[in-house]
Amino acid sequence: MNLNKPRVIKDYEKLDPEIQERIKLEYPSGYSDSLIYFNNKDGKRVSALPFETDDKYYLVRMTVYEAEKIIEDDDDYDSTGSLKRSAKEEYETKYSDDEFLAVDGEADDVADDSYDDDKEEDDDDDDDDI
Repeated sequence: MNLNKPRVIKDYEKLDPEIQERIKLEYPSGYSDSLIYFNNKDGKRVSALPFETDDKYYLVRMTVYEAEKIIEDDDDYDSTGSLKRSAKEEYETKYSDDEFLAVDGEADDVADDSYDDDKEEDDDDDDDDI
């Protein structure tokens, strides 16, 4: 992870559709097994899905239940929770010219770190800096 990038905590539903599609490419087998856990500034244990683009490092706030529900309700995923080939090919074609770096994070990498998820980023009122 590039430490100079803005770090943002954001709910999945509030992400731009483009970022949601890129996350699907990075996590074609669903999100629940890739969640990381950390303590926020209030000491509360929270979970999030890590995702990195060229210009931001995201922690997409969700619980295991929410992660499973997102996949279950998404028509791009099949009944086994895997990204459908047609959706994968569509998004790969759509973003083939774009370079983005996905996070290969482990839960232990940030489990002891404290993140502040209450600050707002200047250019997007829905984002929370971390």
